[in-house]
Amino acid sequence: MKEELNKAGVCILTSVWLCGCASHAASPSSLQADKVVVAKGQRVLVLMSKENVLKTYHVALGKQPKGPKMREGDGKTPEGHYVIDRRNAKSRFHLALHISYPSVADVQNARKLGVSPGGDIMIHGLPSGWGWMGALHTKWDWTDGCIAVTNAEIEEIWRAVPNGTPIEIRP
Repeated sequence: MKEELNKAGVCILTSVWLCGCASHAASPSSLQADKVVVAKGQRVLVLMSKENVLKTYHVALGKQPKGPKMREGDGKTPEGHYVIDRRNAKSRFHLALHISYPSVADVQNARKLGVSPGGDIMIHGLPSGWGWMGALHTKWDWTDGCIAVTNAEIEEIWRAVPNGTPIEIRP
């Protein structure tokens, strides 16, 4: 009986070790994206590499998500082609990747309307002290125009998306 228990223990430990090796090989920390796509209508952010989907995340958007951002304070998440151009580890949200909004075209459109285009659009985690909320935050759009994910997800995205990565935000 003791020998059978030892064999069972060795089998279990070996299985756990093999699973750990397999999950490490495909772990999120090994993700390296060359493009980010946000589909506002589906409320998803997709990490891409060579046109292959690496990972998909559910997101919350600006309070008024339909349509492109036209001006500061409109509560809209921009639409178009941008770049992740910097990061903020000391954001009031749990990590933040800055999106290069406004583009030259965004500034020109806002100027025609006589308004400021706004700025400071980020992909970020939850506000400080709200990490306990997790994915529940995606049940409504609550940002001022940013793209929000859970704290664990922004940590993964932070590691996978270097500065200079293109981001396409679709309607």
